[in-house]
Amino acid sequence: MNQSTHWFSGGDVAQSLGANYDHYLVPTIFGPWAADLVALAAPQPGERILDAACGTGAVAREAVRVLGASGSVTGLDLNAGMLNIAREHDQQGAVQWQEGSVQAMPFPDGVFTLILCQQGLQFCPDRAAALREMYRVLASGGRLILSVWRAMERTPGFLALSQALARHVSPEAGVLSPFALGDAPELVAEVGAVGFHDVTTQTASRFLRYGSAEEFVRTYVISTPLTNLLAQVDEARQTALLAEVSAALQPYIDDNGLAFSIESQIITARK
Repeated sequence: MNQSTHWFSGGDVAQSLGANYDHYLVPTIFGPWAADLVALAAPQPGERILDAACGTGAVAREAVRVLGASGSVTGLDLNAGMLNIAREHDQQGAVQWQEGSVQAMPFPDGVFTLILCQQGLQFCPDRAAALREMYRVLASGGRLILSVWRAMERTPGFLALSQALARHVSPEAGVLSPFALGDAPELVAEVGAVGFHDVTTQTASRFLRYGSAEEFVRTYVISTPLTNLLAQVDEARQTALLAEVSAALQPYIDDNGLAFSIESQIITARK
């Protein structure tokens, strides 16, 4: 089937996933959370900050906004396409963008005073290696602040999407990787196991808003690898998937459209 006949069709589908991610997911999800994460970190003048697994740079740009010229900010990501978009946002070159893995960082020991990692750790195949690297590149007394989504059952929109994907596409499709760590009670212990101390955890919640359930599903699908998966699914199953999600989210529709909560677990620690 030609992709243009799909309910998630449109000119923007032809754009890269990174471009769609930046256009749709950063303003609605990652940008607001980035501001919260940086506010919690409260960077001090002269800080040397790393945005680990920076994506298109929402956290790094917010850190620059708060710091001004009084420190330095570096963004690290494995995805060259994401970094190219980050550079396009950073015409002044305020951030040092670096391609590389969080599990094997291309930095010397003890170079940063603050590491921020927003919704990146759950994508690391070896979390312990990533945490060891964060510990290594932090200076003595440096701080780590990272966030991961809480269990999908705590966010009605993504739970509905997951269940519909499992039913109409495949059980594997319903496993949404951003929520891979769930509530992860063992994560605090994992952070401590690599040497961090003063490890604390807190929960934060925000509401996500969309014009409709269809807008939520469509913009999420075209901004993630799900777009390639759904392109292989016949139109009848696509339509059934969308109808199921829309029905499940009816209780979350108000005069302004769709609104549902999403929760993040935020861990802070010190070297």
